[in-house]
Amino acid sequence: MPLDIRLVPMFADNYGFLIHDPVSGDTAAVDPGEPGPIIAALEAAGWPLTLILNTHHHEDHVGGNLALKARYGAQIIGPAADRDRIPGLDRGVGEGDLVEIGRHAAHVLEVHGHTRSHIAYWFAADQAVFCGDTLFALGCGRLFEGTAADMWQSLQALRALPPETRVYCAHEYTQSNCRFALSVDGASPALLARAEAITAARAEGIATVPSTIALERATNPFLRADVPEFIAAAGLAGLPAVEVFAEIRRRKDSFR
Repeated sequence: MPLDIRLVPMFADNYGFLIHDPVSGDTAAVDPGEPGPIIAALEAAGWPLTLILNTHHHEDHVGGNLALKARYGAQIIGPAADRDRIPGLDRGVGEGDLVEIGRHAAHVLEVHGHTRSHIAYWFAADQAVFCGDTLFALGCGRLFEGTAADMWQSLQALRALPPETRVYCAHEYTQSNCRFALSVDGASPALLARAEAITAARAEGIATVPSTIALERATNPFLRADVPEFIAAAGLAGLPAVEVFAEIRRRKDSFR
């Protein structure tokens, strides 16, 4: 049976996630920034909590760790290289490690750039990746601790996942990301169609997460820094991909 994946809204625009294996009954919480919404979602579903999966150390992703661990006895898994900044970490993981939820396994991907030690959890058989703040729907995370080269390498690794992979990013930033994407690639038919769908969804209060790798490949400006049509549209012809990416990231940082 496939994993049961549920979005858990928290704060103003964060998403945590519950991942449940209906056969074993095991349940993981991904990036529980605050405990209350996770507890409410678990109680509504009648699920236990066996694991906590952190992608990176920021408080809006790990703030619920200790309270949830105390309540449920859940094991906390996160980036090994950031052990000192993940509250209650029990098991540190890195590139190539496997994390199991019942009979389902996630491949750990190191996707640094937003922070110095950021990871993603890719459930290949379930066609889902939990990528924290590295890849957003139509965006990517700010470069707080890494370089443009770090982030571009990470985004290429995520872009290489199968196109049907669902992208579970940790923020509802899609509408503002779309406004920026249109500012640099406004003639793209795929982007224009996506913008219309996003506007309609948000008007109804519908989440834009998950996206898919296929949709991000076609429309996300940060995944298209090596695509000639996008480079030309952005007015950056002649630059190598990492410099195109760096410039687009700089434009996004100052976009209003």
